[in-house]
Amino acid sequence: MGNWIMGNCFGRGSTETDGAALGRTSVGTFQQVLMFPDRAMPCRYGKSCRRGASCSYSHDNTSLKKFLSRLSSAKRTVDVCVFTITCNEIAETLLELHQHNVRVRVISDSEQRHSQGSDVQRLARAGIPVRLGGSSSSHMHHKFAVIDGTVVVTGSFNWTRQAVLANRENVLIS
Repeated sequence: MGNWIMGNCFGRGSTETDGAALGRTSVGTFQQVLMFPDRAMPCRYGKSCRRGASCSYSHDNTSLKKFLSRLSSAKRTVDVCVFTITCNEIAETLLELHQHNVRVRVISDSEQRHSQGSDVQRLARAGIPVRLGGSSSSHMHHKFAVIDGTVVVTGSFNWTRQAVLANRENVLIS
């Protein structure tokens, strides 16, 4: 099937042609489309990394880095409704927001809280309100967040390391 380009199919005002982001539209709303998988997880040291070419992490502005940046932009609230969270970088961003007095609330699938690598219990232990949904016959399979009551982050993207590195996923931010 090969690579494909999103182009301008989500609205007017595209500022990039690689499908990674859309710019401001004529009405001033910001839209961004992020496409996964990324080639690698982001390097924690960024531009100050001393490993140079031997570093196996990404120093590029990956989709995950853009996603984390948007989450980090929250000033008052982040309401999250996702199947599970196993990407430590996402969990750490939510924890940092909570520590900086941003109200973070999470709804996740009840069966996923104890799954291998799940960060849901860690968020709850840190004082973030976590509600669990779903049942043995159906999963709470949503994938969205609302930032400051005005920005919606949604798409096929599961908040997992697998989704970042191996799945063809998308995130729409508007």
